[in-house]
Amino acid sequence: MRYDLIIIGSGPAGQKAAIAAAKLGKRVAVIERQTESIGGVCLHTGTIPSKTMREAILHLTGFRQREVYREQYHGKHHITMDALRRKLEQVTRDEQRVIEDQFIRNGIAVFGGTARFVSAHEVEVTSSSSSTRLSGDHILIASGTKPARPDHIPFDGRQVFDSDEVLKLDHIPRSMIVVGGGVIGFEYAIMFATLGVQVTVVEGRDTLLPFCDQEIVDSLKYHCRSLEMSFRLGEHVTDIRHTQRGTVVVELESRKRVVAETVLFSVGRQGDTEELNLPAAGLMPDSRGRLTCSEDHQTDVPHIYAVGDVVGFPALASTSMEQGRRAVCHAFGRPFEPCEQIPYGLFTIPEISMVGKTEKELTGDCVPYEVGIAHFHEIARGQIVGDRVGMLKLLFHRESLELLGVHCIGDTATEIIHIGQAVMSFGGTIDYFCNTVFNYPTMAECYKVAAFDGRNRACIDDPAFTAEPTCATVPSIEENLESLVGELSDQVREAVASAPVVST
Repeated sequence: MRYDLIIIGSGPAGQKAAIAAAKLGKRVAVIERQTESIGGVCLHTGTIPSKTMREAILHLTGFRQREVYREQYHGKHHITMDALRRKLEQVTRDEQRVIEDQFIRNGIAVFGGTARFVSAHEVEVTSSSSSTRLSGDHILIASGTKPARPDHIPFDGRQVFDSDEVLKLDHIPRSMIVVGGGVIGFEYAIMFATLGVQVTVVEGRDTLLPFCDQEIVDSLKYHCRSLEMSFRLGEHVTDIRHTQRGTVVVELESRKRVVAETVLFSVGRQGDTEELNLPAAGLMPDSRGRLTCSEDHQTDVPHIYAVGDVVGFPALASTSMEQGRRAVCHAFGRPFEPCEQIPYGLFTIPEISMVGKTEKELTGDCVPYEVGIAHFHEIARGQIVGDRVGMLKLLFHRESLELLGVHCIGDTATEIIHIGQAVMSFGGTIDYFCNTVFNYPTMAECYKVAAFDGRNRACIDDPAFTAEPTCATVPSIEENLESLVGELSDQVREAVASAPVVST
């Protein structure tokens, strides 16, 4: 069975690649381990489940209403894992139906089973009942990743588990140790802390989320501590063991000991490529099962492409979709204009989102920048929803006013970040926000407030309010001193000339 394109994996990268190729009139086949698992890790154990669980937690705990009603609000008690899973089942079912309908409408063939390379152009698909060999002019690997599971960690799925097993828990524990302060670990840590679980985060690095703006991270940590979360930074785990009292002990390299009812081990992920028999195709993954590729996602074997989490950073569903489209366009000789400004979103509580440069990067590049900030509690909409943590931060060039970075923490941060992304994409300045009218009351108004704040910090007068010269034309200190000395000298001479002559 011959196809123009064979895609291994039906996650976001595989989905969009398949549809893009089908729109070009190509014959496409998608291989997924189980046809009932179409959507990949993103839909069944990763992005969609974790974000759906987060939304369910916010709803069931009344988190958004706590600040509004304060002592009058009493959160729901006795929240169960079954209650959290109820919304997930509905979302997963509906989203999978959408993907299946898209595949059917575009004439994309779906094969259920384990994919294994036979040669550089042939892939064998094996299921419990059959085996099929497919041949493709081009092959795209979008097999995704899976949690790293070191042999010395005593995983049991109940007390010691990875991020894929979180949603299978039969109850909400009283305490939890999260080993690994990366994006996935941090998101789950805050979710359980919001449920009232006593959470301790153990992270080997001295800082959390180093790729984020540290002022934003500090604000998030402050909120985490209000949820009674604890952090053990710069600590490495040497052992995890069960006790006879039904708890789990985590031994640290510094000889500290942390005890809790459960442990979520979330230290990295590895490419899901073990069963692909990559050497038969002329490929060799790295030590973490990932594949290297060009900027067009072409591997060392020209007709084989790799996209999504299996190629490593940034490992986002949004970027994976674009990688799939880009690979298809390159394979079939179609133009593709990549997005230069990639937004990042962390679905912590509250959300964090960013696009562009951080202060650390701009400082390292010796770029003269200034900052404009808007706090959500200053915004009418922020008062309405009760968000007292949120903040929008604009980084812009001090001289040209070009927008260089946008960083946000708070409710809807992952939504409003796209306004800044759009302005950055056409090289806009913060004056765009000063001169634009936003709906009121909305969180988008933060951009206007932050832009005016930035102008004030940079000593730039707004022409809409004054015609005075800008600070760039204000005399320097040296010029002011020279003028003052000149005036004093003139006054002294006049005083001497007018003084009466006294004879002796």
